[in-house]
Amino acid sequence: MPGSRLGVALDDAAERHPHVRFFAYDRPGYGDSDRAPGRRVADAAADSAAVADALGIDAFAVVGRSGGGPHALACAALLPGRVTAAACLVGLAPRDGAGLDWFAGMTPYNVEHYTLADSDPAALERRLAPRAEAIRRDPGRLLEELRADLPAADLEVLADERVRRSVLATHREALRTSAYGWLDDSLAFCRPWGFEPAGITGRVLLWHGAEDVFSPVGHFHWLAEHIGRSTAVLEPGAGHFAAQYALSAALDWLH
Repeated sequence: MPGSRLGVALDDAAERHPHVRFFAYDRPGYGDSDRAPGRRVADAAADSAAVADALGIDAFAVVGRSGGGPHALACAALLPGRVTAAACLVGLAPRDGAGLDWFAGMTPYNVEHYTLADSDPAALERRLAPRAEAIRRDPGRLLEELRADLPAADLEVLADERVRRSVLATHREALRTSAYGWLDDSLAFCRPWGFEPAGITGRVLLWHGAEDVFSPVGHFHWLAEHIGRSTAVLEPGAGHFAAQYALSAALDWLH
C-alpha cells in the first residue's frame, strides 16, 4: 500500500485474511523515508515496484486510503503488468480534472490548505513546520483542531477508541522527523499527477463515504466516471474516517 499504516483496519483485516501478505511503506518525507522534493503522484509507481522487487514479489494488488488513494491509482496506471487490482478508499481526484469543481463540499481548512499549495508553497511550508512539531508533541491536538469541521459521521467513528489510537499513532509516526511528507503530498495533489486515471485498464475499487468533507463526494463521482473498469461503492451516512473500517471489504474485492 503506498502510504502510512491503516491501523485498526489492518488489525481487523489480518484476522479475516490470514493468508494475505500486507506491506506498507512511508512515502518520501514521512517517517524514516528521505524526502524527494518535487515528487509527483506518479512517482509512487516506481517506489512501489522497488519495494516489491526488494521483497521478491512479481504481481501484487494495491490499496491506498485518503492521501494514499491517488498513489494507488498511479500504480494501477503505470504498472499494468504487475498490479492485479487497485483499491482507492476516500481518495482525491486530480486537481486539473476536467469539469470537476475540486473544492466543492470541502472543509474550509482543506480549502485554505490546498489554495496555499496552489499559490504559495513557501507559505504552506512555513505554516506546516510548526504545526507538525506541535502535533508530534501532542497528536491529540490534530483531532481537536479538526473537530469543528467534522460531520457527525466522522465524530462517531473517532469515538471508537481503537480508531482514535490508530489515527494518533499514524500522525505521530508520519510527522516524527519533519513535515515534508505532508507538504510534498499537498503540492503533488495540486500539480499534474503524471498519469491519466482514464488510462487505467485494470480493475479498480473506489470506496467513499457520502458525507466526506476532506475528499468530497464529487471526487468519487469524477473518478468513477473516468476510470473504465471501476467498481464504485458510495457508503450512505459515512464520512472520511469510516474508511478505517473498509479495508477488509476491499481485500475481499481485491481477491
